[in-house]
Amino acid sequence: MESSQSNVTTGGNGGSVGNGMLIPQTNDTSSPASAADDSMQKLNLVINSIKKTLGLIHQLYLTVSTYNPAFQMPLLQRINGLVLELDNMIKLAEKCNIQVPMEVVNLIDDGKNPDEFTKDVIMNCVAKNQITKGKSDALKSLRKHLLEELEQNFPDEVEAFRESRAATAAEMKRLAQTQSALPNGDVRI
Repeated sequence: MESSQSNVTTGGNGGSVGNGMLIPQTNDTSSPASAADDSMQKLNLVINSIKKTLGLIHQLYLTVSTYNPAFQMPLLQRINGLVLELDNMIKLAEKCNIQVPMEVVNLIDDGKNPDEFTKDVIMNCVAKNQITKGKSDALKSLRKHLLEELEQNFPDEVEAFRESRAATAAEMKRLAQTQSALPNGDVRI
């Protein structure tokens, strides 16, 4: 008997399934860390099911490629095993919240590497970041230019504006520090 076909017995938190897969049992008092662990465990179950399915497809390929009428029963058993594992994979996948962009699926269908999609997304983000940085720099330059022009024409008002800005900035800094202070005097980071 193959190791992937042996039964798994567990104690405590998990149950067992005849195909060697652990099915976790969740408690009502789960923390965010245990929820992440549960999510990773469910994802690992799906990954293991995919690997088992690939193995079954390979076995089915070998049986079909050397087919003769004497191998009809093993062929039917392997087809049934594949159907059962695909059904198991669907049930396990329904428990996972996996979202794959359609662009990635289309790239895979076209025989391309999905890393190309990731690269394109990152390059688009960098390009948009550069555009945003350019806009921000342009606004800073405009602000500086306006302050220079205003200072030449309205020096008293600009001085009052700067004092008001400094007072507001000091107040905001003081408010931020008081909100981040803990009751024992430590500062929250």
